[in-house]
Amino acid sequence: MKFLSKLLKFIVITCGLLILLLYIFDYDYILKATRITYGTGHKTAFLEDYKEFDNRVIKSSSPQPWNIHKDYNKATITDSLERTNIANGTIAYLIIKNDSIWFEKYYDGFQKTSKTNSFSMAKSIISAMLGKAIMEGKVRSLNQKVSDFYPEFKNGLSANLTVGDLSSMASGLDWDESYYSPFSVTTRAYFDEDLAPVILNMKGIEAPGKSYKYLSGNTQLLGMVLEKATGQNMSGYLSEEFWKPMGFESDALWQLDSEQHGLEKAYCCIASNARDFARFGKLYKDYGKWNGEQLLDSAFVQKSITPRFPESPEYGYGWWLKTIKDKHFFMMRGHLGQYVIVEPEDNLIIVRLGHTKGPEKVVATFTKDIFTYIEEAYTMLNE
Repeated sequence: MKFLSKLLKFIVITCGLLILLLYIFDYDYILKATRITYGTGHKTAFLEDYKEFDNRVIKSSSPQPWNIHKDYNKATITDSLERTNIANGTIAYLIIKNDSIWFEKYYDGFQKTSKTNSFSMAKSIISAMLGKAIMEGKVRSLNQKVSDFYPEFKNGLSANLTVGDLSSMASGLDWDESYYSPFSVTTRAYFDEDLAPVILNMKGIEAPGKSYKYLSGNTQLLGMVLEKATGQNMSGYLSEEFWKPMGFESDALWQLDSEQHGLEKAYCCIASNARDFARFGKLYKDYGKWNGEQLLDSAFVQKSITPRFPESPEYGYGWWLKTIKDKHFFMMRGHLGQYVIVEPEDNLIIVRLGHTKGPEKVVATFTKDIFTYIEEAYTMLNE
């Protein structure tokens, strides 16, 4: 009995010391990470973790449902695609042909209106918001300096940093894009309850505008710039300029650092559904036009889906790019395999949402699952 008492005392003291050390060395966000993620059996963020965070509503109005194709769900899913969907924990797979839903299937108890985390697909949405702010004259151009909004970046290598550099992942800022380390700045950004100081503490370590390097901190800073430029929080601006005029069928949620500070995680974390995420694919496929209204400048859209740097042909301004055989795709991509994939010449949009992209844990790389989702969609369409 004395042994158990001593053991319990040792455990309590050790845990207390560990917690104290986390606070002393400014890693106390790991306590929240443990409660939400690590302590629940997850190694990284997960699809429905938005329920564990504070969120702000992205309001919709006057829903415009997708057209349903005359051949809706008449096709049989291929064996290869079904095996991949099951193995990777797909929860939604859609094929939209000629702006009509041609095929859709849901798994694991998820439905058409089920909300799940966008993860980095939100980066494409932030880029669209930048295009709208430029169109409205609230941001002068892609070349406007970040220091006009945040003087923290007016000196050193970041003195010439532009909003376009942030959108195209060419900032030259210091950032550790690691999703599985509890000590990376990306993990801190996800769980820290006061995100702005984390972002404003970034330093320039390379000249901006020279080369591509994928950094989530870029998009977070861009979202903060948009708040200053528009005078609105990100959720409100997204609602007024896109969610409502594009007839999104459901309200969405945008994850915040905390209720107290109320800053959206711009680089990730819009909770919505497959049908609504697909709308941004259609908007860019149609060069910014929606129901006859030019919501985005077509030249901005074209620039967004064109590589900025020839040596980095797979990224434009907030959008991923990939040529497969004779077809040219652009796409929204998110952690764990959230995709909105567009082939404009074929008037085709493919959406896949799920728990994992397979065994590969690489960052900013096209994984094998993407090719399966595309190739099997074409197989189904051509049968």
